[in-house]
Amino acid sequence: MERSHAVVSTKGKIVNAIIWLLMALLALVTIFPVIYIVLGSFKENKELLLGGTNIFPSHWVIQNYIDAWHQANFATYTMNSIGISLGVMVISLVISAMAGYVFSRAYFKGKELIYSIFVMFMFINVGSVSLRPLFELAVALNMNKSLISVVLISVGTGQATYIFLSRGFVNTIPKELDEAAYIDGCSFFQTFYKIVAPLLKPVMATIALLSFRQGWNEYIMPLVFTMTNDKLRPLTVGVNMLRNSGDGAAAWNIMFAGSTIAIVPMLIIYCLFSRYFIGGVTAGAVKG
Repeated sequence: MERSHAVVSTKGKIVNAIIWLLMALLALVTIFPVIYIVLGSFKENKELLLGGTNIFPSHWVIQNYIDAWHQANFATYTMNSIGISLGVMVISLVISAMAGYVFSRAYFKGKELIYSIFVMFMFINVGSVSLRPLFELAVALNMNKSLISVVLISVGTGQATYIFLSRGFVNTIPKELDEAAYIDGCSFFQTFYKIVAPLLKPVMATIALLSFRQGWNEYIMPLVFTMTNDKLRPLTVGVNMLRNSGDGAAAWNIMFAGSTIAIVPMLIIYCLFSRYFIGGVTAGAVKG
């Protein structure tokens, strides 16, 4: 009996070791590009162009960051990115919270069909194909001269996932709370903002993080919408333009420095909301 128990224990340790090894390899593959960019931002451009197996710089160059900051107009582009990200985040929070509550608690004809269509669009991505009609629509509405159209379009493309998470979280809230609110005289929407909305903080933190990241990482759409006005460019577009700032060769060192600077705000946001992130995702997926 003891021998059998020892064999089972040994097998369990082997399985755990294999799992940890696979997780470590996956983590390495995931973070290697980030490490490569950060270390590459301290190299001379000729060292990056020559390549080689040495991931660490032969000597550290801080000037790359100074050049990136001035050449990419970081002060203006950072404010543009923050404006887009905050706009996407705030509107997404309001829409997803209210829509999740309605899809969970309200009763109306066609509710399940409409919700199924929303969920279906989680798996559909037409990508850059939609850029032309969206741009023509923005021109027709005279909204192509500001970043408002970028914010609104970005909000629309991410709502399916956010509503799915919000509805799933509302489903976990006992309906007895709603019934008690109705008895006290609350209407449907009064119950939402007085009872349900304060309980949505974990999933709202998750949606805030995801939507902020979505707005911060937008590239193709802002690139198209700001082609005629470089002052409206967000940081992602400005950083990519750094590649052409070299003398005859792509300035990868300056571009890597700009990319490293652009990563910092997202790392800060993630550190602030990370403790809510996993809990919000799992709670919102329990009863989707």
